[in-house]
Amino acid sequence: MIPLKTLIIIIHPNLAHSVVNKRWIDELRKFPETYVVHDLYAAYPNGKIDVKSEQQLLEKFDNIVFQFPFFWFNCPPLLKQWLDEVLIYGWAFGANSGYKLSGKKIALAISTGIDKDGYQPTGRYKYTMEHLLAPFELTFDYVRADYRPPFIFYGTELQATTERIDKSAQQYLDYLASL
Repeated sequence: MIPLKTLIIIIHPNLAHSVVNKRWIDELRKFPETYVVHDLYAAYPNGKIDVKSEQQLLEKFDNIVFQFPFFWFNCPPLLKQWLDEVLIYGWAFGANSGYKLSGKKIALAISTGIDKDGYQPTGRYKYTMEHLLAPFELTFDYVRADYRPPFIFYGTELQATTERIDKSAQQYLDYLASL
């Protein structure tokens, strides 16, 4: 079986009220031959993750992108749970695991509520996004995946203009094509 080009794993706890993430998903769904959208909160409304199914899905793709809003300087709780439960010893890493994600390109697509200036050593939040995202980079390096630089939309969704959001959707597609 020839792997599909890119799996986009959506992790948004309140997608109905999203502006940016919802717009990105609308754009992705125009290209079903290129992108497969997998919404974790829709798939697991009770929070019980089908680990085997998730692992089998990941094995089918060479490019995997985790798309989520950045809040409380981290990912939504379901993504943390997913990482803990899916990337397990014996499958993702460890003796005789085969490192199932080895060489797969993995990236993050993140929307933030804070302008880029806030994510600077001299900014309000003291750290760059690179610093705050280091645990993701380390995780994916640990399982021998090819971690790529993230795609980040800075600024409050409610303050972003339709034009800016539409532009970000095209930039997101361009980013994905460059993986």
